[in-house]
Amino acid sequence: MDAASAFFWSHPMWVWLAVGAAFLAVEAASGSGWLLWPAGSAGAVAVATLVFPMTFTIEAALFGVLTIATTFVGRRWLRGPAKGASDINDSSERLIGRRGEAASLFQSGQGRVFVDGKEWSAELVGEDVSRPGDKVEVIALLGGARLRVRPVQEIA
Repeated sequence: MDAASAFFWSHPMWVWLAVGAAFLAVEAASGSGWLLWPAGSAGAVAVATLVFPMTFTIEAALFGVLTIATTFVGRRWLRGPAKGASDINDSSERLIGRRGEAASLFQSGQGRVFVDGKEWSAELVGEDVSRPGDKVEVIALLGGARLRVRPVQEIA
């Protein structure tokens, strides 16, 4: 154990890479975005220890300064999506205004529709759809995987 400890303290790059890896592991588990900056700063200090011989006190101070600077710069100029913005992975928001077709008969305004390659539970507004295959348009999301649709009159 003494040999490993002596190796790591004589080659501080490995210590800083381990610190950066630990920050990245916690960031991957939490997904907060805040720990990317200390992880990058630890990597920068690891590279700096290869180029410039430093004491641990100077390395720790450099890490602190870099972490503050990168966090400030990252949060100031690399902003994420605005609050309330749609999630790029959530396709349901993009369904409003899309057209599809009835997958089943609607009974009491309830039925199923086929929109964008998926079958959805739907609530019909207006007149009943007379048969499967009739065209519908999505006008709202009703929570979960339920759509509000209206019949579309196609011009022949």
